Amino acid sequence: MFTGIVQSQAKVIAMISKNNAIRLKVAVEKPLITNLEIGASVAINGVCLTAVEFGHLDQVNSFISFDVIDETLRVSNLADIELGTKVNVERSLKIGDEIGGHMLSGHVHTQATVANRIDSQDNCKISFTIAPEYKKYIFAKGFISINGISLTLGAEVAETFSVHLIPETLSRTNLQHVLVGDKVNIEIDQQTMTIVETIERMKLNH
Repeated sequence: MFTGIVQSQAKVIAMISKNNAIRLKVAVEKPLITNLEIGASVAINGVCLTAVEFGHLDQVNSFISFDVIDETLRVSNLADIELGTKVNVERSLKIGDEIGGHMLSGHVHTQATVANRIDSQDNCKISFTIAPEYKKYIFAKGFISINGISLTLGAEVAETFSVHLIPETLSRTNLQHVLVGDKVNIEIDQQTMTIVETIERMKLNH
């Protein structure tokens, strides 16, 4: 489980194709591998991946490697990353950790496309389009995860939905780099999905 509070950005330093998967290697700050174990879960752009290798690159930087299977590549934007791409990183939640965002599983449901971006001095508004079958889960002021970041939806939800980002969120995450047309990973709030689908079933049974 994850909280959607991104701990760092990591640079992709290697991508090696192997059968229907890729070995993804990212450079991270040294503290991010403290107490890390092989098999541990780490969210990369909101996708729960399993650490298969880690170690130190130099006195400042370390690395973590993951095997990303074809199904994960199909549903997420990890298929589009390149060498040098910055990805969001969050270690899995431990007992006693503060939940600053909302509970996330790291299972990406779909991708959304950046439709518009407006930057101002103290705010950035980014609007997205999403596949029609997911629109029923998008509510004003509801929770959503975008590239692994726990965010609150804006008040206007129509053909697009928006989020407002403060400078701190932009500086800590790779949303600072997204442009119109870029794809982002979306995890819908599980509680929202459960409520919507329960109401649909109730309507069908009446």
